Amino acid sequence: MTVKPIKNESDHKMALARIEELFDAEPGTPEGDELEVLITLVDYYEEKTFPIALPDPVEAIKFRMEQQSLTNEDMVVYLGQRSRVSEVLGYKRKLSLNMIRNLTSKLKIPVESLISDYKLHV
Repeated sequence: MTVKPIKNESDHKMALARIEELFDAEPGTPEGDELEVLITLVDYYEEKTFPIALPDPVEAIKFRMEQQSLTNEDMVVYLGQRSRVSEVLGYKRKLSLNMIRNLTSKLKIPVESLISDYKLHV
C-alpha cells in the first residue's frame, strides 16, 4: 500500500480510480485499510478544494420549511407574529437572537446557517 497526500487534480483522479478498484474490499484487510485511508484523503482534498458555501439564513429557513412541509403560519411559533414571519422570509427584517435559538433548537437548523450576514431588501 503506497498512499500519499492528494495535492492536485491528477492525484485526485488516481485516488478515485484506486477507490473504485478497492470498493468491495473487506474491512480489516490491507485493501480495506487502504480504501479507508484513501476515502479520508479524498474527502479532505475535496472539502479543501471544492468548499460548499452555506446558504443565507432565509434560504436555510425556506429549505427546512420545504423539507417539513411547513407554511408561513407554522413559522409563527418560531419567528413571532405573522407579519414578522412575512418580513423575515421577505428579507425585510433580520433574525433576532431569540428567533435563531428557536430555529436551531426546534427545527434543528444549524446555527452556522442562521448567523451569517445577509442583505435586506428594503
